[in-house]
Amino acid sequence: MNRERNCSGGNSYEKELSFEILEFLKNRTKTQKQVTWLDICCGQGKALIEAAKTLAEQNLNSNIKIIGIDLVGMFQKFSPELDFLKLSEIPFEDFKPNFEFDLITCVHGLHYIGDKIKLIQNCASWLKPDGIFLANLDISNFKFQNGESADKVIAKTFANFGLKYNSKKHLLICGGKKECKFNFEYLGADDTAGANYTKQAVVDSHYRY
Repeated sequence: MNRERNCSGGNSYEKELSFEILEFLKNRTKTQKQVTWLDICCGQGKALIEAAKTLAEQNLNSNIKIIGIDLVGMFQKFSPELDFLKLSEIPFEDFKPNFEFDLITCVHGLHYIGDKIKLIQNCASWLKPDGIFLANLDISNFKFQNGESADKVIAKTFANFGLKYNSKKHLLICGGKKECKFNFEYLGADDTAGANYTKQAVVDSHYRY
């Protein structure tokens, strides 16, 4: 998923999210005592390691914390000097942060998550009041219990809670901490759903509304 993806450049997080991560983190160091970035489904952590190296080289790492989590811990090795970077093998359901984040990203990870609503709800609540959550998402992968598409209801629900969904870029954006109490009951996932816009096999998430 994110084995070969860099932080910036051609095949990168910044391209997939249409967002300049390094510039955002650098600017936040000017106003925040502690700047925190969480990346969910980080793969081998290549993008995070690249970002950490750049920030360390520019002496901007003293008040930055970067955390990457993934279900499979096949992380690339990195220098112990990058002690502000932590990569953990853990399901997102078991991740319980005790602080808020300036930035949360999930680059093409939601396509493979069963309970997408829970992840989105958690991430929105983990933000700082002026933080941002960015995730690639295809709302056609939301289904009701009878198999019918839930995309219109999902899109309306997101908008009601202040989340923005860009259908052209398949990008979900949450600006600022939000306690989203979505009225959806998770019923299970279908890993035989086939490919979505990424041309890769993904998981449909089924809900009762």
